[in-house]
Amino acid sequence: MLPAAAQWPAPDPRPSFHFAPERNWMNDPNGLVFFEGEYHLFYQYNPHGDRWGHMSWGHAVSRDLLSWEHLPIAIPETEVMAFSGSAVIDWKNTSGFGRNGKPPMVAIYTGFDPVTKNQSQFVAYSTDRGRTFSRHGKVLDIGSAEFRDPKVFWHAPTQRWVMVVVKASEKKAAFYSSRDLKQWQHESDFGPTASSTSVNWECPDLFELPVANGKPGEKRWVLAVSQGDKGPDNGSGGQYFVGAFDGKAFTLEPGWEDTPHWQDLGADFYASQSWSEVPDGRRIWIGWATDLRYAHAIPTTPARGLMTLPRTLTLRREGADWRLAQAPVRELESRRGALTQLEDLTLGETPVPLKLGESLDMQLAIDPQLASQVALSLTDAQGYTLLIGYTPATREVFIDRTRAGPHVHDAFPDRNIAALPPGDGPITLRLVVDRSIVELFAADGTRVITDRFFRGGGALSWSAHALGGRARIQSLRAWPIEPAVLPGR
Repeated sequence: MLPAAAQWPAPDPRPSFHFAPERNWMNDPNGLVFFEGEYHLFYQYNPHGDRWGHMSWGHAVSRDLLSWEHLPIAIPETEVMAFSGSAVIDWKNTSGFGRNGKPPMVAIYTGFDPVTKNQSQFVAYSTDRGRTFSRHGKVLDIGSAEFRDPKVFWHAPTQRWVMVVVKASEKKAAFYSSRDLKQWQHESDFGPTASSTSVNWECPDLFELPVANGKPGEKRWVLAVSQGDKGPDNGSGGQYFVGAFDGKAFTLEPGWEDTPHWQDLGADFYASQSWSEVPDGRRIWIGWATDLRYAHAIPTTPARGLMTLPRTLTLRREGADWRLAQAPVRELESRRGALTQLEDLTLGETPVPLKLGESLDMQLAIDPQLASQVALSLTDAQGYTLLIGYTPATREVFIDRTRAGPHVHDAFPDRNIAALPPGDGPITLRLVVDRSIVELFAADGTRVITDRFFRGGGALSWSAHALGGRARIQSLRAWPIEPAVLPGR
C-alpha cells in the first residue's frame, strides 16, 4: 500500500500526517477506541462519491496515531444509514457478544431511516479486532427525527454503561444507563443553556480530565457538544461545559459562566470525539477539519474530508474560570526531521525569508516590542498568502486566510482570532502546519485556532515581518514532519 502522501494530486497536495480517506467523502470521527495495540478510527463515509450520502462507517487503524492503515468499510449502509456513534470494549462481556473468552468490540451508532426520517440507536459487534461487524439491531428509539450520535462508556462507580446522546433540535444532551448495552434506561437531560443559540447540538462526548494546575489528583468532568452554526466565526463549531457527573446527571461547576466556551476558535474543528481505552490514561480527541457551510466545496480530489491532528486534553484553572487545554499528541515528536533553529531575529516591514517546509511542527517565542502586529506569511507561487500572527494591543493571535487562495465558498475567506489571557511582553506559540491545514496552539493550549487553506499553485514559502515598529523573534524551532510510513504487521 502506498503511503498516504502519494495519492493527492497537485495543486492541493495531500497532507503528510493528517488522516484522510483514500477517496470519496468523509465526515465525523466515530467509534474511537484502542484495542490490542491499535487505535481504531471509524468515520462517516460515502463509499459511492465525494458528496454526503450513503452514510457508512469507514475504518482505519494506527499504532501511533499518525500512520494509518485503511481497512474495508466496517458498517455499511443497509435499509438505514449508519450515522455517528461510538465503540467500546466489553471486557466483562455484559452484552453476551464475546466468544471464546475474548471481549467483543461493540459499536453503538445512530441508524437513520431515509424514508421515515427516524433516528434511533443501533448496536453492532465484532469478535475479530474490529475487522468485521455483526448487527444486533435497534436498541433505543424515542420516535424522533433528531435523536443521534451516542457516546457510550463504562462508568466504574455505578458499574453500568452510560450513553450520552443528543436531542439535537432541542439542544439537549440525554443520559441513559444500561447493564448490557441492549436495554437502556433514561436518567436525565442537560440543556439547553443560555449559550445554546445554534440550530442544533450534535456529536456529544463526556469524559473526566485532570486539572493540570490544580491540586494533586483534582479532576472535573467535561461535556462537549458540536453545533451546526453560530460558532466562533458564525459557522459550525463546538462548545464544552465543565462540571460533575454521578452516573446519572451532569451538573455544571458552581460559578461556571453561561457563555460559550469554544473547543477551537478557528473555522475547521467539528464533531470532536475522544478515544476510549488509551493505555497510558491520556484523553485524546480528534475533529473533522471543516465547516458545515462549505464542507461540500472543499477543492480536493480524490478524497473530500480531513481529520485534525489528534490532541491530548487537560483542564486548567484560569482565575475563576476553567479552560480546556489541548496539545498535539507527543507521538508527533517521533516524526520530526532535522531541526531548523533561529535566535534573536529582528523584524520590520520588509519580509524576512524563512527556509521552512510545508509540513512541520514549529515552536516560537515572539517579542512584539513596538510593533502593532507580528506575522508569519505562507505564500504560494501565485502570490496567495496565509497570515499567522499576533496583535499586541488586543492580545490576539490570529489566522487570516482572506487572501490565502482562489475562491472556495463565500463563507471561506475569514480572519479567526483568539484573545490571550491578560499580560504583556513576549508570547510563545506552537504551530502545526501540514500543506493545507494550520493548527495554532497558544496560552498553554487553552487557545486553539484550526483553519484549512487552499493554495493557488506551486510550492509554499515562509517569511516573517512586523508592522508599526520593530519586533523580534526570540527563538524559532521548526522540524519537518516526515510522510506516513505504515508500520509492519
